[in-house]
Amino acid sequence: MSSPTEEAIVAVWRNESVRLLAGLARMTHDLDLAEDLAQDALVAALEQWPHEGIPRNPGAWLMSIAKRRAIDGFRRDEVLRRKVALLGHELEEGEMPDLAAAVEATAFRPIEDDVLRLMFLSCHPVLAPDSRTVLTLRLVGGLTTAEIARAYFAKESAVGQRISRAKRTLAEVGASFELPTGEERTARLRDVMQTIYLVFNEGYAATSGPSWTRPELCLEGMRLARMLAAHAPGDPDAQALQGLLEIQGSRLAARADAEGHPVLLEDQDRTRWDHLLLRRGLAAVDRATALASSGTPGGSYLVQAMIAACHGRARRAEDTDWAEIARLYDMLATGVPGAVIEVNRAVAHGRAFGPDAGLAILAALPEGALPGSHLPAGVRGDLLHRAGRHLEAAAAFDEAASLTTNAGEQELLEKRAAACRSDEVSSDA
Repeated sequence: MSSPTEEAIVAVWRNESVRLLAGLARMTHDLDLAEDLAQDALVAALEQWPHEGIPRNPGAWLMSIAKRRAIDGFRRDEVLRRKVALLGHELEEGEMPDLAAAVEATAFRPIEDDVLRLMFLSCHPVLAPDSRTVLTLRLVGGLTTAEIARAYFAKESAVGQRISRAKRTLAEVGASFELPTGEERTARLRDVMQTIYLVFNEGYAATSGPSWTRPELCLEGMRLARMLAAHAPGDPDAQALQGLLEIQGSRLAARADAEGHPVLLEDQDRTRWDHLLLRRGLAAVDRATALASSGTPGGSYLVQAMIAACHGRARRAEDTDWAEIARLYDMLATGVPGAVIEVNRAVAHGRAFGPDAGLAILAALPEGALPGSHLPAGVRGDLLHRAGRHLEAAAAFDEAASLTTNAGEQELLEKRAAACRSDEVSSDA
C-alpha cells in the first residue's frame, strides 16, 4: 500500500505534469528533452519529498529541479552547448543562486500561455489530423498511450508509433513554439477544440479502470476550454465548447452514488449538480448563440452545447424536451455524420417518438460501425427494454457488458441485464 506522501506526489504530478512539460518545451524547444526533464523532476520528488516533506509550491519546485537538470545536461554535453542560449537569461547560473530563489521566480511564469503554446504546437499543420489529436492528448491532456488507443479503438503500439513520428516530424521541420496568428491560428483552433473535447470525455466516461469517471481529466478539459474561449472570444464554437463541458461537468457529483456505482442521467439527483458551474455553462452557450446569430457561423460544438443546455434546463428528468433534442441531433447528423452521432440520435428519437423510432436508426447503422464499442449494444438494450422486449434487452446489455473495459459501467450493464430478466419473469407470472 502506498504512503500518504506517495499518494500526494501522484496527485501533484497529475495536476502539474502538463504545465511542467509545457514550460520546459517552451524553454528547450525540444519535446523529447522536455519530457525527459519532467521525468527527472518526478524522480527527484519521489526521492526527496518523503524525507523533506512536500514543498509549499510543488509545481514550482518541480520546474526548478527540471531547469537545473537542463543546465547541467547542456554543460555536460559539448554538442548541445549551443542550445543554452535557447533557455534564455532565466536559466543562467548567475540568476539562479539557490532553489528557493528559483521557486519564487517560477511561481510567476505565464504558465497558461505555455500550455496554449503546447496545444497549438501539437496541432501543427505539418502533422496529419489524427497525429495532431493523439499528440495533444498525450502531451497536453496527460492521457497515457493506452487510454488514447482505447479512445480510438486502435492498437497501443500503433498509437505509440504515431506519437513518436509526430514528435520527430515537428523536430525535423523546426516547428515554432510560439502561438500562431492569423489564418494559421484559425486552422489549428478546430483541432485544439477536438482534443480538449476528447480529454474531457475520457474523464466523463472513462474507457477503463474501476471508476466510471476521472474527475481530474474533466477539470483539466474544462480549464483548457476556458483558456481557449478567452483566447478566441469571437469564435462561437470556442464559447460553445466551454459551455458544453461546463454543463456536463456540473453533473459529475451526481454521476455516481455513495458507493461509487454509476447513476444514469434520468436517475440522477439534480440537487447534487453544481449549479454555479451549470449557470456558467449556460451563459457560455448563450454567448455562443449570440455570436452565431450575429453572423459568425457556429458548428458542431454549438449544436452539442444546445443539446446539453436542454438537459441542463430541465429541473426534472421528465421535463426534458426530447423532441427538441431529437431535432438538434438531426441537425448534428447532417453537419457531421458518423456512427457515434447516430447512436445518440437513436436515444433522442427513442425518447421523443417511442423506442421503435430509435431502434430503426440503430438498424440503419452500417455493418461493423464502431467495432469493439459497447455503445450500440447498450443503447439497443435500453430501447428494447422500453419496448417491453425484456429478453432481447437482456441479451443486448450482456453484449455491451462484455465489450466495455470500464468496471463500473460493466457492473451497471450487468445489473440492467438482470433487471430485464426479472421483468420478463414478472410479466409471465
